[in-house]
Amino acid sequence: MSSLHDLLTTYVGNGTVPGAVALVARGDRVEVQAAGSVDVEGTAPMARDSIFRIASITKPVTAAAVMMLVDDGRIALDDPVDAWLPELAKPMVVRTPASPVDDLVPAARAITVEDLLSSRTGWGFPSDFSLPAVLPLFEVQKDGREPQAYPPPDAWLADLARVPLLHQPGEAWLYNTSSDLQGILISRVTGRPLPEFMAERIFEPLGMTDTAFEVPAAKRARLTSAYRPAPGGAGLEVTDTPDGQWTGMPAFPSGAGGLVSTADDWLAFARLLLADGTAGDRRLLSSASVRRMTTDHLTPAQREIGSLFLEGQGWGYGASVDIEAVNPWNVPGRYGWVGGTGTTGHIVPSTGTVTLLLTQVAMTNPEPTPLMRDFWRCTAALDL
Repeated sequence: MSSLHDLLTTYVGNGTVPGAVALVARGDRVEVQAAGSVDVEGTAPMARDSIFRIASITKPVTAAAVMMLVDDGRIALDDPVDAWLPELAKPMVVRTPASPVDDLVPAARAITVEDLLSSRTGWGFPSDFSLPAVLPLFEVQKDGREPQAYPPPDAWLADLARVPLLHQPGEAWLYNTSSDLQGILISRVTGRPLPEFMAERIFEPLGMTDTAFEVPAAKRARLTSAYRPAPGGAGLEVTDTPDGQWTGMPAFPSGAGGLVSTADDWLAFARLLLADGTAGDRRLLSSASVRRMTTDHLTPAQREIGSLFLEGQGWGYGASVDIEAVNPWNVPGRYGWVGGTGTTGHIVPSTGTVTLLLTQVAMTNPEPTPLMRDFWRCTAALDL
C-alpha cells in the first residue's frame, strides 16, 4: 500500500489537504492509510478513527433506510408520496426547463416513492444552473455543509412546494433535493425523527458507533476541522471547527448530506450492500432492495441531463452506478458517490471491493477533485 500512502502524503505535503484517511477493502482484508493532521495547525495527527463530515455519501444510507420501509411493507415504490407529503400533492412544472418561473403547467402525474429514490422528482440541480427555475430552488436548497442554516423539515418542505418543478415527475435526473425528501418521507411514514430511525435500523445493527447527525462532546477531539480552498489558490479557509455546526442536532437532519462518520463505520455500511443486505446472521435489507439500490435506473437522455454530476454514468438509489469503463476506475456495476466536503465512497460488487477517501477540504464545484481522481486511479491498480 505504499503507493496509496505516497499519494496521501503528496497531497498533504503540497497543502491541498491538511490530512486524509483512505481505506481499501476486499473480503476480510482491509488496508487503511492516514496522513497529515486533523487541522492546518497540526494539533493532532489524522487517525483511522478520525470523524469527518461525510456530506453526500450520506445519500446511499438514506436510500437504504427508505428501502427498509419498502421491505417492511410500510410503503411501495409506486405509491404517490402525497399520502405522507401532502405539500407535494399538486406540483406545478415550468412549461419547458428554459421557461420563466411563471409559465407553468400542472404535473402530469403524482410524484412517487420511486421518483424520490431515483432522483427523478422534478426538483433538484441540473447541469445548467442558469435555468430560471434553478434560482428559487437555490433559495430553499441551501448549502448542506451548513446544517444549522436549515429550517425544520415541515417549514423547508412548505418552501420547496412553492418552487416549480424543472421537469415532469419521472422525466429527468436532478441532483440532491430528492435525498432530503427521502429523509422527510422516512420521518413522516414512521412518525419518528430520521436520526432515531437510522440509529435503530442501520447504525446500531452494523456497529456504526460514530455515525450520526451530531457529534457529542466526548467525541469532538476526533472531529476534523473543515476547510475550503481560499480564493486565488491562497491556502485554505476554515469553514467549521469541532465546536461548530455539528455540536447539536440540527432542526433539519439532512438525508442528502447531514451525517458524520469514520472510515470503519462507512465500511460497515458498504459491506452490508456487498453481503446482499445481511450483517452476520441478521438480514437488514432484502436482496431485491440491494439490487434496486445498485442498479442503474436512468435512460441515456436522463444521464445526459445530469452529465455535469454523473459524467456519463448512471444512478441507482442514493448513488451513481458505473455503466461504462470510461476511466480505469470505472467498473460496470461500481456503486457509490462523492461528498462536497471532500469525501468519496464506492463498492465494486463484482470484486467485493470497497474504496473510501475521507478529507476535510470542500469541493468547489460538482466535478471530482484531482485528489479523488488520483485516489480512484491508485486503488484501481491495487491488487489486494
